[in-house]
Parts: sequence; C-alpha cells; structure tokens
Amino acid sequence: MTTDVLPFEVSLPDGVIGAECRGADLSKPLDAGSFAELESVFNERSVLCIRGQDLTEVQCIDFARRFGVIKKIFLTDFAHPDHPEIMYVSNIKKDGRDIGHADAGSVWHSDMSYTEYPPRATMLYAVEVPTRDGVALGATNFASTAAAYDSLPQSTKERIDGLTVVHDVFGRRAKTGTHTQQDDNRRKQPIVRHPLVRVHPHTGRKCLYVSPGECTGIVGMDDAEALPLIDELAALIPQQQFRIKHEWQPGDVLIWDNCAVQHLATFDYRGPEERRLMWRITVGGETVGESDDGR
Repeated sequence: MTTDVLPFEVSLPDGVIGAECRGADLSKPLDAGSFAELESVFNERSVLCIRGQDLTEVQCIDFARRFGVIKKIFLTDFAHPDHPEIMYVSNIKKDGRDIGHADAGSVWHSDMSYTEYPPRATMLYAVEVPTRDGVALGATNFASTAAAYDSLPQSTKERIDGLTVVHDVFGRRAKTGTHTQQDDNRRKQPIVRHPLVRVHPHTGRKCLYVSPGECTGIVGMDDAEALPLIDELAALIPQQQFRIKHEWQPGDVLIWDNCAVQHLATFDYRGPEERRLMWRITVGGETVGESDDGR
C-alpha cells in the first residue's frame, strides 16, 4: 500500500500485522487527514513504525496524545525527570542504578493488562539503539492476538468466549520467591478482571487477552483447570505465523495496539558499552473489566 496524495508513504510488510511509514515529520503537527490515514493503518495493522524522526520530549508527547489520554506511570522511579508522561526503557545506569526499566518486555505480554483501563497503545521513541559490528541489537517481537484467536477451533472459541481472567501485576512471581526493585510498587496495584476474549474497539475483531505472567486465574474455575488453559492459549499467540520482528533504527517511533498484539523484547546487547534508550508513552484505554483492591 502506498499513498499518492499524502506527504508520506506507508508500506505493509508480509505478515498479518505491521506497517512502516517513511517521509512523515512528527516534529510538526500532522493535519487531520494525514493523522486519520495513519490511525486507520494502525487500527488495521496493529503495529506502526514511523521512521526517521528527530523529536523533543514535548513533540513526542503531543503526537502520542492524538491516540488518547496519556496514562500515568506507576513505576515512577523510571519517569523522565522533567516530563513524567515519559518512562525510560533503558539499560543505562547512573550512580549504580538503572535510569529506566531495564528488563521491560522480557516475557510475552500486553502492556498494563493489570489495570482497570488497559492502554489502547504504547509508543516507543528510539533515542539510542545499541549496535555491534554495524548490526542493530535489541529487536522487539510482536504477535497478533486476533490472528491467534481466529486460528482456534470453533469448539475452543465456544468454550472460552465469556470467560473472565484475573490479572495481577505481581502475578505468579509472588509464588516464586523472586524479588525485584519494582515489586513494592507492583503490590500496590489492584487486582483486575478482564474478558479472556476482548472485542477490539475499532475493528470488532476478537482477540485473546491472556498471558501467563500476570494472569493468575479464571473466575469460577479451579486453578487446576484454569492455569493450564491460560498457559495453552498464551503459548498459541507467539507462534511464528502470527509474528513480526521490528529491527530498531535511531529515530524510530513505534506504536502498537495492546488489545491486538503482545510483544517480547530481545536482550542481545551488553551494557554499559551497548547503550539502549527508549522513551515510552502509553495512551488511551477503555473499561474492559473490574478491579479489586484486596489481595
């Protein structure tokens, strides 16, 4: 797909998700028609990369806000000191501490599924991309939750439609005895319940909304049955036929749909000589379940 009248070109790679835009300048506000075209592509393709940007924090925030209200960052230790809408995703250390979320995306997941209003979209702006021998490192993988649902046999669809899953950011890690510096903040987040199958608010497609790390049960189902079902469905999503890989370049603006895809980072870079710095903003969201402050 290419555009003839807009001041940029959009191309669609092979696969069920993903789109790339070249020629746009996000340092200047896009007119309504241009943004509507990008948003339409984003809704249909779930992952949109806009190459070749040179943005300030304010410009980054302004563009992200066009997709929805900016979400509050609960991992406040990693917030930009002057622009709290931005969270650092980085392996860079200062005074012996991580300046950003160093292990963000280490398992397949949808961002902030543990909130009552999960974000519509996440945007990452690539400030520093690590390289080795001229090859970019730290790629991000994406998998379509909609295509995964479509692949299920009808009997399974009938079994899972209408089920409600418990999402807890502290999740199953609480049972492992492991601890990270973010766990105190994680414990403060309420437990929420969302449909196992979400209907996409813009396309109407059904999407699997389940991951093993933060989904701890299914309402009305014994754990002995619920946890294997969660794991089985979660394992289906990242199968190769539903996936793409984004190879980062400095200046990339990458936006993904948290209902329609899950993602996984690639930690193939070393620190501190192979520095990685991303600005992350999460936006939008709708009520898809209910919360419970009790643990």
